[in-house]
Amino acid sequence: MSNVFNFTFVPWFRSVAPYIHKHRSNTLVVGIAGEAIAAGKLQNIAQDLALIQSMGVKIVLVHGFRPQVNEQLRLKGHEARYSHGMRITDSVALDCAQEAAGQLRYEIEAAFSQGLPNTPMAGATVRVISGNFITARPVGLIDGVDFMHSGLVRKVDTDGIQRTLDMGALVLLSPFGFSPTGEAFNLTMEDVATSVAVALQADKLMFLTEVPGVRVDANDPDSDIDTELPLADARRMLESLPKADKPTDTAFYLQHCIRACEGGVDRSHILPFSVDGALLLEIYTHDGIGTMVVDEKLESVREATIDDVSGIVALIEPYENDGTLVKRDRTEIERDAANYTIIEHDGVIFGCAALYPYPEERTGEMAALTVSTQAQSQGDGERLLKRIEARAKAQGLQSIFVLTTRTMHWFLKRGFVQVNADWLPEARKRKYNWDRRSQVLVKKLG
Repeated sequence: MSNVFNFTFVPWFRSVAPYIHKHRSNTLVVGIAGEAIAAGKLQNIAQDLALIQSMGVKIVLVHGFRPQVNEQLRLKGHEARYSHGMRITDSVALDCAQEAAGQLRYEIEAAFSQGLPNTPMAGATVRVISGNFITARPVGLIDGVDFMHSGLVRKVDTDGIQRTLDMGALVLLSPFGFSPTGEAFNLTMEDVATSVAVALQADKLMFLTEVPGVRVDANDPDSDIDTELPLADARRMLESLPKADKPTDTAFYLQHCIRACEGGVDRSHILPFSVDGALLLEIYTHDGIGTMVVDEKLESVREATIDDVSGIVALIEPYENDGTLVKRDRTEIERDAANYTIIEHDGVIFGCAALYPYPEERTGEMAALTVSTQAQSQGDGERLLKRIEARAKAQGLQSIFVLTTRTMHWFLKRGFVQVNADWLPEARKRKYNWDRRSQVLVKKLG
């Protein structure tokens, strides 16, 4: 059993390590829907946030309290009223909101104060600090509807929050704000979280919600979740959707994600609280679990530099070890770094290929074409091939060739034809390993 565990744990930990390194010192704003707490998810969420903080991430947590306020209203025989997707907060609803906020703050602080031996954060201390970091203004009248004590964020005390984060504490915010005259306003978790993320220029804004994310077809509840949504596409989708009246509407959280990205937040996410460990899956795995809205595609194809050599070596090494690729001297890779094209996602290299030109024969070898097992079947091999073809054409080459022992069919499907090894340029023929008996495939460039 121990050997099996080691076999699975070691590669898993190595795959997660680049994300741990990347997110260290980042600022993360997390908005938790009150429904998540009502569903009994707080304990696990608190443990995950404590774990994330222990890896050097600065966290601002904003809690919602929609169902808790509604429950307080029900107990008082008072009806919950909404309009334009916001609560109409009369004096009774304001009292209920204050009661719910106090109770939830107590529960959240208690969840972070546990150092139980049977939790992942046994013995850890997470200092939670709340404060009057939000200044609010009234919503006022909209289309003749008086929202009374409902408010919007007017100002965020970024200096105060930043100093608290720099002390190593987790900042906890309730959806409440006060005017400069001390008047209390009931805010929404979504507005507070988005406003704080923009004000701090946070690296991520993450909503833990009832919905699993944005579906590829917003009108089909069975379609797949769109894991990465460019900002331009998100805007177009929002324009095509009806106005959001309730949290389960696709537009409800999407509009806040768009606002955050437009305000300078690198990435905003919609995650299902029903999936245990959703925050960990979204932050520390390649594809995540929910929908991420980004200002541009995080996946980029570019030419390598000397700084990418270690990432290239880490990528190709497993394929060298199993014989798929010929082992390359590390000094040679360093010397030829500029020959490589790489695909990186969120700062991690997931694919590479090299072009070695033979100008006199007007051809070039595409070598070391590799895509990580975590990103296969997503078209990365195609993208690398197209970039290598473009680089070859720019150098005046009329064809490219590959040597392979295992992936001939992949190349044949993409316009390569098999030729005899005698076809190779003379300089390459001298280095050809006749014992390996690699197949030679050539593609003419139009």
